[in-house]
Amino acid sequence: MSNLVKEFNDYRAKMNDKILADNNKVIKRIFNLDTNAYAEGALDVKTKELLGLVASAVLRCDDCIKYHLETSYKIGLKKEEVVEALSIATLVGGTIVIPHLRRAYEFWDALEAQ
Repeated sequence: MSNLVKEFNDYRAKMNDKILADNNKVIKRIFNLDTNAYAEGALDVKTKELLGLVASAVLRCDDCIKYHLETSYKIGLKKEEVVEALSIATLVGGTIVIPHLRRAYEFWDALEAQ
């Protein structure tokens, strides 16, 4: 299971490099906006990551969920905080979020196993 994180990061980096190599101004600006949106501001970085995680779960984007889980892990969020955020996402998103919740737990376990 520990390869789960590496495989995700390797694929993400490879494809992001490929996408950005096309030098499309709109795509580059979206990537930049995404990066800057999660910087410290009126809300702290931890809160913004949890907001991103909840939105990603409700929208059922597994790649997004993995990205926000890894960032949450790296910035020191506790599992209990992440699980509470995911519980809100499941409440808001409904039972269709449960398969993504399963994969989120699996990915968090892989992060902890590193």
